[in-house]
Amino acid sequence: MVRFWDSSVLVSLVVEEPRSDACRRLLRDRGGVAVWVLARTEVVSAVWQRSRMGKVAPNAVAKALAKIDGMSTAWTEISDVEAVRDRAERVLRRHELRAADALQLGAALVLTNDRPKGRDFVTADGALARAAMIEGFRVLIQQ
Repeated sequence: MVRFWDSSVLVSLVVEEPRSDACRRLLRDRGGVAVWVLARTEVVSAVWQRSRMGKVAPNAVAKALAKIDGMSTAWTEISDVEAVRDRAERVLRRHELRAADALQLGAALVLTNDRPKGRDFVTADGALARAAMIEGFRVLIQQ
């Protein structure tokens, strides 16, 4: 079964963080990876931001970007912008989320045809995890 991964955990697959091992285990576990079409851009942004903050060495940036390239060839991107936007605007009425997080959740709802019960949502973002659980997703990784 395909799991929806938001950018907070995708970053942990390309930049070493405390949750990186757990994310890698989950990635190897089973199933495919589905992401919001702009997740790749969010992950690239996170890599460069960490680099500017001195948290990622210059030589590690190229490796992280190469990992993103490799992963993005294998994942499924949810690219129906209008459908995602509609769901994101709906979840914003119910949950206290930033726009980018609402778009992530909206993409997951599109992936599941609005039937998230029993479907996996992988995130490390607390507010997004809470909203996903309320919507009916089974949340994995959140710390």
